[in-house]
Amino acid sequence: MQGAFSPLIYVVAFVAMFLLIQGAAALFFSSRDRNQGVNRRLTMLQSGMEPVAVYTALARSSANVLTRKSQSSFLPRRLEEAFRQAQLEIHPIRFMLIVAGCAGALWIFGLLAVGFGVYAALLLLIVSCSISAGAAWAWLNWRRQARLKLIQEQMPVGLDIMTRGLRAGHPVISAIHLAAQEMGDPIGSEFGLVVDETTYGMELKDALTNFAHRTGSPDAHFLAVSIGIQSQTGGNLAEILEGLASVIRGRLSLIKRVHALSSEGRASAMILSALPVLLVVFFAISQPDYYTAKFSDPVFWPIVTGVCILYVIGRAMIYRITHFKY
Repeated sequence: MQGAFSPLIYVVAFVAMFLLIQGAAALFFSSRDRNQGVNRRLTMLQSGMEPVAVYTALARSSANVLTRKSQSSFLPRRLEEAFRQAQLEIHPIRFMLIVAGCAGALWIFGLLAVGFGVYAALLLLIVSCSISAGAAWAWLNWRRQARLKLIQEQMPVGLDIMTRGLRAGHPVISAIHLAAQEMGDPIGSEFGLVVDETTYGMELKDALTNFAHRTGSPDAHFLAVSIGIQSQTGGNLAEILEGLASVIRGRLSLIKRVHALSSEGRASAMILSALPVLLVVFFAISQPDYYTAKFSDPVFWPIVTGVCILYVIGRAMIYRITHFKY
């Protein structure tokens, strides 16, 4: 049985290492390019790139969006929005290939550690794919949340710049352009994309709606709704934006206060979640036969499956308790 699996193992190992090296190099160079300038949009424009090419690169959308043509994608909508909101330089297909390579590497390591039985190989394949996909989604969501947090922290400053521009007599789009020039990434480039979309003929309300969907920020939705309603009903937009900035600052202050008060509970939740995994790893390293001796028992794998399901349910309940909306 081991000889039958050997060619497949070598092929999967080669593909997995190739994808891992290629993905690590792509992430390294994209991170280096991203750190070259404070505002990537202005840096790209100063380098001589065409505005449409800059929009395509930053918005992760085809230039056909500027002419309001439909765009189809084979990716699920939620996954596509997550890639766009995380602002990853790597292509989604390459990212999924890297995840597949990680799953293949985990599967090979599991086979080398456990054995080459058919049932064990199938179970290890399922576990490897689940771990790789879960870790990839967690990392992607972490990137998205980090960028969203930075946008929310920059939003009040951007609104203050827009308010001063409006009170100085500038139109709305000029005030947004001023914020795009003064602010750093990510909100500086996002405001710049709004200016680009209006320059190519899109309505300001639609451009702000695209800005809200690109970032996934509720504050961006509030900004789009505020400017859209003011353009139809009239009113002092400077006062509206000033009030919105004040509300956002108050909410950010409340979030930081709640995080400080709940830090002990979140630390306890992390310890309780990591303790079972650490115990399993400790026994697997210190006493390798502690679990492997029971693999042939027909009751072992159903119990392991049930324990894993209960662990996931408990982890989800702890997460809901420690991460609440306010």
